[in-house]
Amino acid sequence: MRSVFMLISLMICLGLAFVPTPSTSAHSPRGIRLEPIGTYAAGAFNQGAAEIVAHDPRTQRLFTVNGATSKIDVLSINDPSSPTLEFSIDVTPWGRQANSVAVHERVVAAAVEANIKTDNGRVVFFDTAGHFLSSVEVGALPDMLTFTPDGKTVVVANEAEPNTSYTVDPEGSVSIIDVGRHGERVTQADVRTARFNSFNDDTLDPSIRIYGPGATVAQDLEPEYIAVSHDSDTAWVTLQENNAIGVLDIRRGRFTRLFGLGFKNHLQPGNALDASDRDGPGNTPRINIANWPVFGMYEPDAIYSFRDRGQTYLITANEGDLREYDAFLEERRVSTLNLDPTAFPNAVALKTNAQIGRLTVSSASGNPDGDADFDALFVPGTRSFSIWRPSGSQVFDSGDQLEQITAGAFPTFFNSNNDSNNSFDTRSDNKGPEPEGLTVTELFGRTYAFIGLERIGGIVVYDISDPQHPRFIQYLNNRNFAGDPVGGTAGDLGPEGLIVISANDSPIHKPLLVVANELSGTTTIYKITRAHGDDDD
Repeated sequence: MRSVFMLISLMICLGLAFVPTPSTSAHSPRGIRLEPIGTYAAGAFNQGAAEIVAHDPRTQRLFTVNGATSKIDVLSINDPSSPTLEFSIDVTPWGRQANSVAVHERVVAAAVEANIKTDNGRVVFFDTAGHFLSSVEVGALPDMLTFTPDGKTVVVANEAEPNTSYTVDPEGSVSIIDVGRHGERVTQADVRTARFNSFNDDTLDPSIRIYGPGATVAQDLEPEYIAVSHDSDTAWVTLQENNAIGVLDIRRGRFTRLFGLGFKNHLQPGNALDASDRDGPGNTPRINIANWPVFGMYEPDAIYSFRDRGQTYLITANEGDLREYDAFLEERRVSTLNLDPTAFPNAVALKTNAQIGRLTVSSASGNPDGDADFDALFVPGTRSFSIWRPSGSQVFDSGDQLEQITAGAFPTFFNSNNDSNNSFDTRSDNKGPEPEGLTVTELFGRTYAFIGLERIGGIVVYDISDPQHPRFIQYLNNRNFAGDPVGGTAGDLGPEGLIVISANDSPIHKPLLVVANELSGTTTIYKITRAHGDDDD
């Protein structure tokens, strides 16, 4: 227990658990406004029918990953108010389904997982008319890929999850594919794979979680998402379950560093959370955003890099994720745990539904001495987005703003789930609104972040032109809480992939935001204008 308190004290001293108080003003004279103008519905509910989306400005096509059909749907947005399906690309000749798609000039790259997910997957290249060009083998479970800004390289995060029995656990990696040497005809000789084996015997940052049954560091690290520097030399890779980021030297093809993200102290002012779905009278749900003695594990999904005054910053959507396998189930409720009486003198009260008894925590963290009780409680995700320096120091965290914003906007639908419209407060005990996807762009002389909330839904917009003091601009949720999710009348559910199309690349010469919504299978296009009616570029 003493070691846990020492670690927590050290983190607070280093600022790892500190959250600056952000401004919530939405009245910037240079703000922007989102307006939904068109939606394409794939017609499949809760089957991943619209996960990740990419845009080709030359043909004005969107390429959307459709997990329900194991295809990539290709949509025409010549009229963005009425996107239409032109054709689909079947990826089953190369594996089970595509997990990600990216476009550069005339080349489409798709990350395709193997039929057995622990086997090596492939990256498959097509032209924008859907014709096959080439394919190469990469690591196990390629999950996300992107072209570098110079277009010469594709980098792909190979998540390498274990099988359900945890008897096969491949090593996580990132594959680096040189698409500039042979143009469209990429060969296996153009592929290098960066691994984590060199860290197997290292002493790692204590906030990096290595905990899979019998796993080495290389096996346990699971790359999730990639951000690339403006000069195409460096990539930052989120290692979600591990609460860490890996730094990749693209040119040399190797990881140079791992840094842990620390933990967020939910007892600190501005770091509150709604920790129960049954904390009202008679175990009823209610909004109760309060401080509790738990620590948030950032565990980001999406990451993006951006520049401000010559400095590079990273922004993360801190979704959180716990491992759930037949042979290893990490998720527990606080009420089921024995709590150390010194660390938690009020344990009896804490374990009630009215406090944090319902809260989902990790059973793999918080008990470093391995005795019969937990000395600290760690929850998945931090219900926030964060901005970091490339060194790993935190510049900003949104604290409890996302829950406060959604509670104010939808008080009767707060912390709803994404598969049911009668689900008020049901996510309060587990990751809340769950920020998952994000993108960043420069518009009208300012830098904006768009963050998708997986559970209640919707897009939160912040002006991050000053990375240390982001300003809340808008929250827009294109969901119909009176509709039927299964019947397809509930609007957008489960936003996952987000991209911004610049005015120069837009079919209407106005910037657009495109969002792929995994649960509803809808791809929705938003027009972006100045908040005060001046939508000139």
